[in-house]
This record gives sequence, C-alpha cells and structure tokens, in this order.
Amino acid sequence: MITILSPAKTLDFEYSRIYNTCTMPSLLDHSINLIKELKNKSKDELMKLMGISQSLANINYQRYQNWNKDFNLSNSYQAVFCFKGGVYVGLNIGDFNNQDIKYSQSHLRILSGLYGILKPLDLMQPYRLEMGTKLMTERGNNLYHFWGMEITNHINDLLRINNEDIVVNLASNEYFKSIIPNKIKGNIIDVKFLDTKNGILKVISFFAKKARGAMASFIMKNKVTSINELKDFDGLGYHFNHSLSANNRLFFTR
Repeated sequence: MITILSPAKTLDFEYSRIYNTCTMPSLLDHSINLIKELKNKSKDELMKLMGISQSLANINYQRYQNWNKDFNLSNSYQAVFCFKGGVYVGLNIGDFNNQDIKYSQSHLRILSGLYGILKPLDLMQPYRLEMGTKLMTERGNNLYHFWGMEITNHINDLLRINNEDIVVNLASNEYFKSIIPNKIKGNIIDVKFLDTKNGILKVISFFAKKARGAMASFIMKNKVTSINELKDFDGLGYHFNHSLSANNRLFFTR
C-alpha cells in the first residue's frame, strides 16, 4: 500500500530531530530545469505567477537564486520534517519511531510542484511552487504538463518494487491531478472525511487536512496493507461510513 500526501505551503527549517539517513529526490534532474526557469523570473513576475504578496515574492526570489544542485545538510533539509500545516499536524512525524520512519521511506510519498514526488527523508531546499502554478516551460504552460508521466511512472515503479497494488490518495485535488489515474498499475483508493455541520455532512477543509495526515500516520505505524484494515481507522473521532462508501471511494464521518 502506497500512501500519497500533498505538501504544505508553510515550511519550518528549525526542526531538531534529524535522522542520519538522508536520500535524494528521485526526480531532481527535472527540478533543476524548473529552477532555471524560476531563476529568470523577477520578484514582480514571481508575485504575479504565484499570486503571493511582495514580501513572499522577495523571500522566494532569494530562495531560487540561492538554490544549488549540490544538496547537503547545510543547505537542504529532510522533507517530512519541514512541512507544517494541518496535514502534518495530523501526521505528527515527531511521534514516529525508527521503524515507522523506515517503513514510510518505502510506503509514503509527498507530491511537490518543484520536486515532483518526495520520500520522507529526501533532502530539499526551501521553495514555494504549488502544483497548480501556470509556469510556462518547454513542456507546456503549467506544471501538470511539465511533470507529464514522471510522477505516475515513479509510483508504478514503487508498486512494482514493493509488490503492491494499492495507492491510497490522501492528497488534495490540486496535487493528485499530477498523477494520471488510468496509467497507475494498481487500485487507487480515494478517502474523504466529512463532518456534520448544521445537520449536514460536508468536507470542512481545516479538519479534513488534519484527518488525512492522521490516516497516513495510522497506515505507517500499523503497516496497513489492505482496504479492510484501512476501514479500522478511527482517529480524531472519524469512523468508516459503509453506507456512503462504494467501490474505491471510502468515506469517514464524525
């Protein structure tokens, strides 16, 4: 079972827990091509391209100017510890033991606009580049065109190496669109979290993000391998809703 998460906009490079094992992003050669494009953008162009404030444009302009293809622990950070926000509050990576981290390296992947797809302990340099960004490159006019089949191929390779056939989608729609579902050589399980508000079940983004992280944690810590085991998730008060679920779409409600 391979679990897919989105990254987070908020990054923190002051974490104290560093594992001795570091890995390199699998699609780094493609990231280098994106960086070449981004380094040619002015601060104002970045602000318009990414829809961000002038201060954030200034920060990210400097990040891209400083970005170096020679990754080390002085200029790069293990990805899973850097991302903050609801999903990663739910994941709670600080509570993982060494075996959990090792298992995650083989079974958890984080999608990324700049890096394509990351293993938890992959080194990355500070960046901001959402997958939905309409960055023009020689491959097309957005990042979905740029990544093409690369991310999908990576997941297929991982399924083959692990001898698995299930992909659990805990990513946002923006990021999961970078994967081509009908090319995945396995079953994609979409998971949705609904909360009751004013008597109506609905997705509340703030809670759903945390729930996606909590489910990823549940999968990694319990080494979940089947859909039936996945249905046992009851974190944060959510429970599997059999009446709403069908085929490869699982609903959890509270």
